[in-house]
Amino acid sequence: MKKRLIIGATGASGIPILIQCLKLVQEQKDFESYLVMTDSAKLTLEHETKIKVEEVEKLADHVLDSREIGAGPASGSFQTEGMLIVPCSMKTIAGIHSGYADNLILRAADVTIKEQRPLVLAARETPLSAIHLRNLQELAMIPNVRIIPPMMTFYHMPESIEEMMYHIAAKLLEPFGIEAKEYRRWSGL
Repeated sequence: MKKRLIIGATGASGIPILIQCLKLVQEQKDFESYLVMTDSAKLTLEHETKIKVEEVEKLADHVLDSREIGAGPASGSFQTEGMLIVPCSMKTIAGIHSGYADNLILRAADVTIKEQRPLVLAARETPLSAIHLRNLQELAMIPNVRIIPPMMTFYHMPESIEEMMYHIAAKLLEPFGIEAKEYRRWSGL
């Protein structure tokens, strides 16, 4: 049986990173992805890329509707390796923080926390308000919750935006035991 990874996408900027994450999970023989995109994520996809929703969905092993509150990931008995939300809007951060689970992404995140599975949030907003920072700080104090904003790095000497996206996608997937082939770790000066 393959390891299940829930991947949510919300309406914040950063959909190309979602696409890279899905491609990296596809390369893993022992993982399968469950993609849940909000309507806002689909709108952002149209704005940020020339890729159609159907093309992104083909990168996932399973696609669930964000309104499908009774789907497998809404229950703790649905075994997963955890959940990644990329990009993760501040609205979604606020919903997770308050336990307001009115869609499948929020409910699956709530389940992931209560089951103490890894939850990785690619929090995407700038600048951050005091409210955003409070919500992020309190979520970061919960065991197994990781806040990994998609920040640019340069120590790996990227030569393109694609290399930067690959690097952050690799960092987002690392907590689930996924090692991307081209991921260049810091090795010291």
